[in-house]
Amino acid sequence: MEVFQREAPDVAAAFNGLIQSLIASKGIDAKTRQLIYIAMKASVGDEMAVRAHIPMAKEAGATREEVVDAILMTLTVSGIRGVVTCLPEAVKQFEK
Repeated sequence: MEVFQREAPDVAAAFNGLIQSLIASKGIDAKTRQLIYIAMKASVGDEMAVRAHIPMAKEAGATREEVVDAILMTLTVSGIRGVVTCLPEAVKQFEK
């Protein structure tokens, strides 16, 4: 993100504005939003994003079981990759 912001500050600012607009929308509560995001990122095996969003999900009230289920939901769409790459870190963060 640092390189993105340095090399394309206008585009980075627009991207950040988009993210803020999505966060501010009222259609989905914060916990559900984080669970959806975790599932989407796990579906493509993005372990770093899943790792970053688990604390936000926990803060919003998500349980270990909910996060595990969100990751497992990706099996029918994306196969095993997201589960094997993202589930271990998810479980680990709830064992702290």
